[in-house]
Amino acid sequence: MATVETALKEATTVIDGAIGAALVDYGSGMALGTIGGGKDLDLAVAAAGNTDVVRAKVRTMEMLGLQDEIEDILITLGGQYHLIRLMKARGSSGFFLYLALDRGRANLAMARHQLKKIEAELEV
Repeated sequence: MATVETALKEATTVIDGAIGAALVDYGSGMALGTIGGGKDLDLAVAAAGNTDVVRAKVRTMEMLGLQDEIEDILITLGGQYHLIRLMKARGSSGFFLYLALDRGRANLAMARHQLKKIEAELEV
């Protein structure tokens, strides 16, 4: 089992093009851990803002009566991918992993695969 710090470090070192990563409690919008980011990517702001995205999608699925689970949410920008992976393992519902990627250096399919693996090993 990986700790939050270990999981986030793995996300930014193993996943090509990673700019920053965070583990977020979407009940409160608070980041439980962050790594990377910088002046162009404030991970605390991203955590809070993406909490609104997750809440809106969950609410929309409820209104539509969809009986399914969100795996991940992808936001595509001109130069970046923002990947939100809702956690399901070992009582970790209510949390998501957030990963920002440089679009020019990232392989989106591999990033999704590796983030899923990191999520499976993470113990919150």
